[in-house]
Amino acid sequence: MTSLYKTAESERVIRERYLQFLKYWPVPNQQLRVPTREGETFIVACGDEKAPPLLLFHGAVANSSMWMGDVARWAAHFRVYAVDMIGEPGLSAPSRPPLASEAHALWLDDVIEGLSVSRASLVGISLGGWLALDYATRRPERVAGVAVLCPAGVGRQKIGTALKVALLSICGAWGKRKAREMILGRAPSNPSPGVEAFINFMLLIQQNFRPRMVKLPIFRNDALARLTMPVLAILGGKDVLLDSEETKRRLQATVPHAEIRWLAETGHLIAGQTAPILEFLRRPAMMGGSPCHEPVHTSNETHL
Repeated sequence: MTSLYKTAESERVIRERYLQFLKYWPVPNQQLRVPTREGETFIVACGDEKAPPLLLFHGAVANSSMWMGDVARWAAHFRVYAVDMIGEPGLSAPSRPPLASEAHALWLDDVIEGLSVSRASLVGISLGGWLALDYATRRPERVAGVAVLCPAGVGRQKIGTALKVALLSICGAWGKRKAREMILGRAPSNPSPGVEAFINFMLLIQQNFRPRMVKLPIFRNDALARLTMPVLAILGGKDVLLDSEETKRRLQATVPHAEIRWLAETGHLIAGQTAPILEFLRRPAMMGGSPCHEPVHTSNETHL
């Protein structure tokens, strides 16, 4: 299997930088390692162990550090589990089973059972949104509610953008900056030290990590119709990677009870949604799903 990283040194540097970020997790937490059929899965857990469980799934070419601006507010009401997706630049196994299969749902079965959770709410962004929807369509009885930001798998991928990004990426530092801005927009002109450090971390990953080069499977209408739980979809009208208009149309047709939050001037990077997602998650339909916890938390890093 080809390494996920361009060199062994790339892997070491990204891992060390990630571990440094985890030291600044904004609330007390446990770092868990759960064995699964795809290998070990790394999870940052925080919040009251008796609170309703909430699983977070980050996007591609990222890890759970992306939730550090949201997690403090969510952990005040939920037992939050930020899951490092397998095959991405976190601390989980490098396994990349086929997306067009049940493999990721089976992996999450192992994760959820390893956490002793019977039913949970899910939040995912981009590829993590695809993961949340994939699991919810296959295991609706285990999902109390699902909130997704710019989810993959509903609207088509914009292949033309991918080609432009690939061409720009071979044009040195200037091209890579233009490719990044095309997808995520311009970086803030005067970022705080924390935001600047995170931006630099994401740049480090992009320069040293090999992303998935596959076409994401599109959910069939009958699969989307199995999303009987509460659903919130937050979509950017100027998303250059995914067809948000098609995502909106398909969700409205197949999941008529889904709430669509349409941000007309926003691209693929959707920020500032901590409060709307929390309001959605705290509705009685989702808060009523109590977890069956038997946690084994004995140290800051726990092997389950």
